[in-house]
Amino acid sequence: MAEDEIEEASKLPPDGRLESLNERLDHARRRRAEKASGVRGDPNYRAGQLVLSQLVGGPLGGAVIGWVLDQWLGTKPWLMLILLFIGFAGGVINIFRISSKRAGSDRHAE
Repeated sequence: MAEDEIEEASKLPPDGRLESLNERLDHARRRRAEKASGVRGDPNYRAGQLVLSQLVGGPLGGAVIGWVLDQWLGTKPWLMLILLFIGFAGGVINIFRISSKRAGSDRHAE
């Protein structure tokens, strides 16, 4: 029964509105493809975002985990402070890794 409906639908004349819709969709897809091909991420901007996330995320993550452990173990505020500084140190170490990778890749490009 479904096959008969498909065959009947294919015999019907095409609707002008559907053709217009298809043209607009093709136009929109072409514009999206042009925008996507024209937009390329700046590697320096991405590296800066990564550095910023390390500087914020490391200490923040350490502080949150330390606060939870302080609440659970009753050692207020010592674990939070210790893990805050460990998170900061980890973030700085990761930034050194990022900067040495960037410097190494720049040397190979020359």
